Amino acid sequence: MKKLIFSLAGICLAAAAVIAVYRFAFRKSIPDAEPSVQVEAILSQNDCFQCHDASAQKPFYGNLPVIGPMLDKHMGRGTRFVDLSKADLEQPSEVLLSKLEYAVRKGSMPIHEYRMIHWGTGFNRKEKSLLSGWILQHRANLYSTGLNAPQFAAEPVQVMPESVPTDPAKVALGEMMYNDTRISLDNTISCASCHILSQGGADEADDRTSEGINGLHGGVNAPTVFNALFNADQFWNGRAHTLAEQAAGPPVNPVEMGDQTWDQIVARLRQDKQLVARFKAIYPDEGLTAETVCDAIQEYEMTLITPNDRLDRYFKGESSALTASEIAGYEDFKDNCCAACHVGKTLGSQSFEYMGIFEDYFEDRAETRPDIAYNSDDDGLAGFTGNPADLHFFKVPNLRLVTMTPPYYHDGSRETLEDAVRDMFRFELGKKPSEQTVSSICTFLGALNGESQWW
Repeated sequence: MKKLIFSLAGICLAAAAVIAVYRFAFRKSIPDAEPSVQVEAILSQNDCFQCHDASAQKPFYGNLPVIGPMLDKHMGRGTRFVDLSKADLEQPSEVLLSKLEYAVRKGSMPIHEYRMIHWGTGFNRKEKSLLSGWILQHRANLYSTGLNAPQFAAEPVQVMPESVPTDPAKVALGEMMYNDTRISLDNTISCASCHILSQGGADEADDRTSEGINGLHGGVNAPTVFNALFNADQFWNGRAHTLAEQAAGPPVNPVEMGDQTWDQIVARLRQDKQLVARFKAIYPDEGLTAETVCDAIQEYEMTLITPNDRLDRYFKGESSALTASEIAGYEDFKDNCCAACHVGKTLGSQSFEYMGIFEDYFEDRAETRPDIAYNSDDDGLAGFTGNPADLHFFKVPNLRLVTMTPPYYHDGSRETLEDAVRDMFRFELGKKPSEQTVSSICTFLGALNGESQWW
């Protein structure tokens, strides 16, 4: 056995030496070119695409003992954390910028196991400087709201606008329809039934999933409607791209508002002559249709913004808006990779991420929460796209008002924010956080409850 171990160790060391010689022989200097070309060169020379591009092929040494299985593990986890192609660098997403920034700032990539057999990888000082400049420039050009004070302009989190342009007449009509139970088959359920504005725009805290028509329950937890206009897509699996498309879904869902069609809903609403006249006045060409009902609801939901929480006020330059503990919590939030996905105006909802990078979340849930049966909603993005590669990818929830909207996760399986934070470390980072770190991050998250007329 000892001879076998020494033989394998010798093979690994010899392979590492060959790889190192190969790398140094073919490593090129950073080209004197535009920043995007330089960034591509830096990422290529540090093997970033090797583990973070799903289309990448294993290198020639990928079939060696020990090294091969190690590469398979790294490549599997790497593409689940970020699937990075060279084309993504042309107009990088807000999340990609934050993930790269985290790797540069923490020096976390490549991971130590990879460096053991890939000597010479890792960003040097010049590469870090070029990458950081490229990241900040793209963040400023593509995603800045222009509301952060100069000293906070480079932060991955941006101050939320206080409003967006809307049509007041459509907003008033949309508010009426948002609260109208006639949209449901039995006249008992409205949008407001599951997205309760006085409770952070989500459902009752003791409802893991929302109760729909006839006491039926759906398969997912209702996310907050507040600030949803800033989401890249709607629903946990992204099957709606606009608020209007989202509004069109629940009324025809047999569990939520009844087994019906929009033709039936519109026919029922048209029995109200005053409502018909109001739609005709605001939508003279269309009148009352499925499309105009959903458009009005969308216009109303565009006003459901919670700006000026204490984090926003702090980033605007009000130094006393956050306590020392909350500021420390924000730093812990960034230092522990939370801000890699929870970015931008709403601290999330800009990407779809894999649930269970380091441990199988659904296997664990089957053991610890046998009351939650696996259902089609657990397929995540794959349930919408039909692509097996999208299985168990879910939209990252936004964190504004997060302390007001328990329970947590798409399935409502975590009752407390502390449990949700602990399990994010476990399943997404492969770490066990200290209780002080959990408490610190939760303290920071408590600063995200913005101004509202509803509470």
